[in-house]
Amino acid sequence: MNKKIILFITVLLISVSACGPSKIKTEKNIATLEKQLYSGQSMNFNKPRADSLLLMYEQFVKRYPKDSLAPKYLFQAAGLAMTLGNGKKSLALYEQFMKDYPNKPKAAVCMFFKAYIYENIMANYDKAKETYLLFIEKYPDNEFVKDARAALMNIGKTPEQLVREFEEKKKAENLRIADSIAAVKGKSTKKRKK
Repeated sequence: MNKKIILFITVLLISVSACGPSKIKTEKNIATLEKQLYSGQSMNFNKPRADSLLLMYEQFVKRYPKDSLAPKYLFQAAGLAMTLGNGKKSLALYEQFMKDYPNKPKAAVCMFFKAYIYENIMANYDKAKETYLLFIEKYPDNEFVKDARAALMNIGKTPEQLVREFEEKKKAENLRIADSIAAVKGKSTKKRKK
């Protein structure tokens, strides 16, 4: 049934777009779908709506690439594709953003998300590592550099490996603290004896 709904919505959008809806009407349709998809009342993620919204974003950007909303919609489309688990589509949209709007502040975030997708959706750890390193090199002052470095340290590790490493670090830290306390107590005991 979902495939029928998606097909119907897609055909409807294509037929409506052939008539060339006005830019304002397209913006209103996008706003309506965003509200329906992201409203707090909706308990379940509605994939057909998400697919429709993704298509609308892409059509808007294609028709009005110079419009001030185009970068915003392109970035949101890439994020929505990532949420839908469509790594290839998301990568292509982030790449398009970086190519078409390289001077926009979100271009750096696009590169970070590309690395994230390679790592977490596509499990291409070599490409993820390469992209994280490129991100750190190109945007060393970006707020996500710390996250990129952490991702590089943990890339490809299972949750069990991460937990084990955390526990080992915690144990080593506790031993270091205990040794420091013992050393301080030892010094204060020597001073009292004098």
